[in-house]
Amino acid sequence: MDYEAVIGLEVHVQLNTKSKMFTRVSTGFGKSPNTLTNPVVLGLPGALPVMNRDAIEKSIKVGLLLSCKIAEVCKWDRKNYFYPDMPKNYQISQFDQPICEGGEVEIEMPGDSPSEIGSHRIVQLTRIHLEEDVGKLTHYESDSLVDYNRAGCPLLEIVSEPDLYSPEEVFAYLTSLRNSLVSAEISPCDMEKGQLRCDANISIRPVGTSTLGTKVELKNLNTISGVKNGVEYEIRRQTKALNEGETIIQETRRWNPDQKYTTPMRTKEMAHDYRYFPDPDLMPVKIDPEWVNRISKDLPEKPFDKQRRYMEEMNIPYTSTSALCGDRPLCEYFEKAASHCSAPSKVANWVVNDLLREVSHSEKDQQGVNLENCPVSPESLAELVNLIEDGVVSNNVAKEIFPEMYASRKSAKTLIAEKGLEMKSDGDEIETLCAQAISNDPDAADKFRGGKEGAINALKGSVMKATRGQANPKIVDETLRRLLLP
Repeated sequence: MDYEAVIGLEVHVQLNTKSKMFTRVSTGFGKSPNTLTNPVVLGLPGALPVMNRDAIEKSIKVGLLLSCKIAEVCKWDRKNYFYPDMPKNYQISQFDQPICEGGEVEIEMPGDSPSEIGSHRIVQLTRIHLEEDVGKLTHYESDSLVDYNRAGCPLLEIVSEPDLYSPEEVFAYLTSLRNSLVSAEISPCDMEKGQLRCDANISIRPVGTSTLGTKVELKNLNTISGVKNGVEYEIRRQTKALNEGETIIQETRRWNPDQKYTTPMRTKEMAHDYRYFPDPDLMPVKIDPEWVNRISKDLPEKPFDKQRRYMEEMNIPYTSTSALCGDRPLCEYFEKAASHCSAPSKVANWVVNDLLREVSHSEKDQQGVNLENCPVSPESLAELVNLIEDGVVSNNVAKEIFPEMYASRKSAKTLIAEKGLEMKSDGDEIETLCAQAISNDPDAADKFRGGKEGAINALKGSVMKATRGQANPKIVDETLRRLLLP
């Protein structure tokens, strides 16, 4: 029998706030274990929580960004469970009155080639709720250690509908969601640091049916590709089990990224197992419409909307926009450079190819470069592109000097002057070199005269080599054609 997968994702995002959700203790990563704690984090008797306004505001911002309905009132509930990563033995969360309801995420499936625009569709969300994070457990052969530095950090849980149908869609969804959250400065979303974590709910059903199969939750998914691989394995496992007459049970399974298989972890809990009840120490939050309106005026442009704008208004090819629009600082750098140049598509090409190559080399040399203090400023890159467009320097020469611009922080004009690399446009000198190229390669000349357009490139190459790439290509082309076809 043929089966199809139905997948829903629960994405946990650690909000980029200075302090934790219900206390002024700082958030942070890489600090000594159990140093970012206090009586509230540890749940000591008499310690009372106080809400973090910035976390609530960022949650509203995410809700607006993802087209959710923002609740007029949301409340706090205690989710009770006994596990070492939560010192209070309960987690403050939101059960039946979340801060955001509904919503959607736009995803793009790849085209048939890297340069082809893929297909887009909308994935529906169920809800987004705000809660406090738990601690981090590190397991060893004979014991486990717990670090409560992460416990109490504001955590946003974004729950999708069962509206994904393949591992590839899962990958596209997580990539799109992460790009939107990073672009809006909600969170760095570094999965290695636990700032973005994902649980996947997977079921399969016979093709053509509408009833959902038994759901299996998958945990321990530490990268976006790891989520894709785990979902892919679980679909195969469930399909094989059903085809062999086995019954799928509702459970939580752990993904082993090294061996690439899942193993049972525990029987899946239901909502009543957590014994939710309203937190007696926290009042419900009333969200004023004026507050929502103010936040909505400060929303950033969505990455896919920005990509469409670049393509339609600036005529930038898809390959460049897809590299730009997932990175807000890179887009800001590009837009600043483009504002000083009449050829934005050329600027985009330099940013996503040459600039990113140099940045990558710097990071490998452990000289990590922030684009805010990039050795080549946006204005300097724009100047280089303008020099190419104005015929002052050839594109090949510009490619040669760009790494030196990056290493030395010198401007393009300075390096061109120092090295004597200005483009040669002297008509008599170029005509002499063109005539010599035709004389030295009569075969290429005859082929061009015979109708083979590409044959002229050999002659151009000879002239450019003779001038060390400094001859004006446009004048070279015009001169060769005039001499070849008088």
